[in-house]
Amino acid sequence: MKQIINKYLNLRTHKYYFPLLIAGIILFGASAIFNYAANNYTALHASGRVTDLFLDNLPVKNVDEIFYEGTLMLELFVILLALHEPKRIPFMLKSTALFIFVRSFFMILTHFSPPINETLTHPINLIQRLTAGSGYDLFFSGHTGFPFLMALLFWNNKYLRSIFIASSIVFGAAVLFGHLHYSIDVFSAFFITFGIYHIAMKIFKRDFDFFQDTVKTKAIA
Repeated sequence: MKQIINKYLNLRTHKYYFPLLIAGIILFGASAIFNYAANNYTALHASGRVTDLFLDNLPVKNVDEIFYEGTLMLELFVILLALHEPKRIPFMLKSTALFIFVRSFFMILTHFSPPINETLTHPINLIQRLTAGSGYDLFFSGHTGFPFLMALLFWNNKYLRSIFIASSIVFGAAVLFGHLHYSIDVFSAFFITFGIYHIAMKIFKRDFDFFQDTVKTKAIA
């Protein structure tokens, strides 16, 4: 604990850190507001359902525990990773904010209703109540994309990379079995998130350099 506290104390006089951190907090807050507005807009303008190759052949399962409790555990794990190394926080905030902005923009472009036979879910924490809509926030799947974004951020750490990739696959499968997303929402999330990560590296370069200082490089097994 003392070592972690010293990491924060050592940043007190750093020229760039706190401006980057404040900018990250503001950007993340703005993305949450934009996401909330996009959710409401999409819910008001929803049209009909469409057929889907995967969902038409998958049985409907109750995935509440994975969808909510699993998400809460992932959120807490990511927060702990950020707090453990304060230099990680600005880039993690800004790349996540960019992820939310891009996803929110895509949501308002197409307004399908949720897939038929979707399971009923109920948000259990404040973050999910803020970021989850009424089931109309479909494209693309945040449950699939966000852990994959974290996998890209921590790619040089084979253990964290494996945890986040596995989480992305599990969540992707869960939303399909729960009929909470169309299959295109899940499979497109990997490609879009990959693009978001590389954009974040370019436009938040100084934040990324701070982040890279904290990632322990491992040989790829």
